[in-house]
Amino acid sequence: MQYRKLGKTGESISAIGLGCMGMSYAYGNAQDFNEQESLATLELALELGINLWDTADMYGQGANEILLSKILATKRDKVFLATKFGFRFREDNTTYFDGSPKYLKQACEASLKRLKVDVIDLYYSHRIDDTVPVEETVGAMAELVKEGKVRYLGLSEASAASIKKAHAVHPIAALQTEYSLFTRDVENDILATTRELGISLVAYSPLGRGIATGAISSPDVLSDGDFRKGLPRFQQENFQQNLQTVTALETFAKEKGITLAQLSLAWLLAQGDDVVPIPGTKRRKYLQENAAAVEVNFSKADMAAIENVLRNNTVAGERYTEGGMKMVNR
Repeated sequence: MQYRKLGKTGESISAIGLGCMGMSYAYGNAQDFNEQESLATLELALELGINLWDTADMYGQGANEILLSKILATKRDKVFLATKFGFRFREDNTTYFDGSPKYLKQACEASLKRLKVDVIDLYYSHRIDDTVPVEETVGAMAELVKEGKVRYLGLSEASAASIKKAHAVHPIAALQTEYSLFTRDVENDILATTRELGISLVAYSPLGRGIATGAISSPDVLSDGDFRKGLPRFQQENFQQNLQTVTALETFAKEKGITLAQLSLAWLLAQGDDVVPIPGTKRRKYLQENAAAVEVNFSKADMAAIENVLRNNTVAGERYTEGGMKMVNR
């Protein structure tokens, strides 16, 4: 494994992290989650040198943090632990966002308890609350740093303006946002802002929620409990158009002797040393495949060829539903 610096903190994090959400949430029903395999995947991650683990309190309503605690109990010193707060569940299981100082302090205490740790390495606001000034949210997060409960602060899906406001209150170490061959809006003003301020960009869904692996031939193969079935990009007509991009990229990947997932991750790694993808997986075989992407090096001609494929194939559909899109880039 190769390592990259987290913002200006001096901390070394694995160039490819591990998104843990799918082990407990979103991509299936209860029967699709195999705790034994997930724990084995977490153990293997450490063997492969993957030390950046990403979770959130909303994943399985705390279940994902509890899952990680079973490994952290004996391996805490080997993990750079990131979690998030802000999404709250109503009685009907719908969610809303709460970035208030009062709630985030409660959320932090609850996460510490579930994770069974004394301190969280990287604590993110999962979104920006449009009813609470970001300065107030980050100011309260900074108090957690002073109290020794959190080491570094992060934001997720924040606009350039919000990042600047937040960073003026307390240094932001990382911005987590969706970034992949299929989602590149971050390349506009957001990436320029994080680079100006020395903030790492942690790329979630770097494999396009599975599209950029070539493993999903149709939305019909997804289980009924998989939230991707409701996303615009996975609707039949959009999906068929997006498969054209997949097919073109797969041809290039085969010529290079790598998988499409490895191409997707290596392309992200090549965007700069400040970019750290966190592909999610709950299976060891995919973890090994993802980790090997650090060994893939692209020439300028390779990058130009990939860019040409992307230019000639338009991505169809937004990455979230209309309601979800209102919560990003705020």
